[in-house]
This record gives sequence, C-alpha cells and structure tokens, in this order.
Amino acid sequence: MLWFKNAVWYRFTPDTDFDAEKLEQALLAKPFTPCSRHEQKRTGWTSPSYGLTESPVFASTGYLLVCLQQEERILPGSVVRDALNEKVEQIEAEEDRKVFRKERAQIKEEVTFELLPRAFTRRRPTHALISAEHGWIAVDASSITKAEQLLSELREALGSLRVRLPEVQHSPGATLSGWVMGTHDLPSGIELEQECEIKDTLSEDGGVIKVKGQDLTSNEIRAHIEGGMEVSKLALCWEQQLRMVLHEDLTLHRLKLTDEYRDQLEEQAPEEELAALDADVTQLGLEYTRLFPQLLAAFGGELER
Repeated sequence: MLWFKNAVWYRFTPDTDFDAEKLEQALLAKPFTPCSRHEQKRTGWTSPSYGLTESPVFASTGYLLVCLQQEERILPGSVVRDALNEKVEQIEAEEDRKVFRKERAQIKEEVTFELLPRAFTRRRPTHALISAEHGWIAVDASSITKAEQLLSELREALGSLRVRLPEVQHSPGATLSGWVMGTHDLPSGIELEQECEIKDTLSEDGGVIKVKGQDLTSNEIRAHIEGGMEVSKLALCWEQQLRMVLHEDLTLHRLKLTDEYRDQLEEQAPEEELAALDADVTQLGLEYTRLFPQLLAAFGGELER
C-alpha cells in the first residue's frame, strides 16, 4: 500500500497552463539513467508507479504523483584514503622525493577516477504528490533540505515553480507547548501520543529533552515547559486514522496509519495492482487535502501574503 513516511509540504501556486500533460512532457525531458562508469551521482525522473506504467506522472482524481530517482556510487572515504596513501608511498619510494599537498590532491582525483567503476551503486527514489486544485505539494522526505532537492529539479524541468513553506499566525512551538500544558485546546480530532521533544529556547547551548512512552501531561514535563523550554516535536494521532510526529516547522514525520484504518483500506482495495495504486494515490491526496487545512487552522490560520 502506498503511503508517505514523511510529508514536507508546501503551498503551491500553479501557472495557468499547468496540468498533467505539461508536467509529463517536462519530466520526460530529463529521464533517469544510471551513472556512467566514472560518475559519482546522477538524478532524473522515473515512473512513480513502481514500473506499472512508463510515464513519469501518475494522475489520479486530480492528484499527480511523481518520483525523482537518484543514483550514487558508494565509495567510502577510507577506501580512497588507503589507495591514496599507497600511491603516495610508492611515488616517494621510487622517486626518492616528498609528495606535497597540491600533488597529493591531484593523485586523489586520479585514484577516485580509477576506483569509481568498481564501486557499488545505491538508488534513492523520492516521491512527491501534487494538487494544483488545492494548492499544495507534499514531498516524502525526511528534511526540508532533501525535499528542496526534488523541488529544485522540478523547477528546472518546468522553468518555474512557485512554492513556499506554510506560514501561520501563531508560533508553532508555543502552540505545541500549550497543547501539552493544557493551556491551549487540542484541535478536534487530534490526540496526544506519548512522545515529544522539548528544547531550551533561553540558553545558547540549546539543550534538548526527548520524551518517549510517558504521559506528556506529567508534572515533570510541565515543569520543564514552565521553566522556559518549548515543545519542538510532538507525536499525535489524527482522527484515529493517522499517527505522526509534527515538527515546529510543520513538517510531518513517521507517518503511519493506525492498524484499524489500514485494515479497513486493505479490505476495500482492488485486487488489480494498477487499480490498487490508483485508489492509494486518491486516498493519500484526499487525506492530505483534509489534514493540511486543519493544521493551518490549529495554528491560527495561514499568514496572508
């Protein structure tokens, strides 16, 4: 079953002529191809449907799924270092002279070039779901930095891409802390789990306390927050369907369907693979279309630009 593990999500303002066909043509211009013998890294667009279709765009009920594939050669620094030292020692012994920094750097490049064809390769696909109608893009990435890599490639393919991280009226850290303290009402449908991260916002060293498997409303945690610390990550359950860890930058991590909801969806899933993927993409899009506005509302609404 298709489900994102993380969601770094953005507000998206599509161009007037943006549609699935334009997106497909743009991504077809930079298809993924494996690294050549001496390349360390290569990226390109590939089928997001796990080989069920050839198109780089999978469209379902207005939601567009894309996948950026990255391949890199795994060449550990220790391997390069050992080969470099061996080569330097050989030159110094045979020519009875010292190898200095500039020449050593050149030899390192030559050694790396020789080793690359023998290095193993690793592929990392990154999926993104786009809703032009509702104005968002969600990237299945563990950090904003990694999500930006996909958006950069997408921007290059399309020529322009107007996206921005969501901005809200109320401080997310203060709001998350208020939910734990009970001074802010939890939004309807959201429940606290037993995990959070609290950071010191007053001192320069910025100490962090990680809490797991503990009642978040305990006096101990309250004391930390009253002492000036602030919740930066908070585990939540949404509508008894989806568990997540919400970060103060509004990114979502460790997304996981509850067992009951997963069982319900699997019982309804079509048997044919392509139809099942189509249902999954639609369901994922519908859930995000409900969840994202609720998150914005929970922090006082979106800042108007």
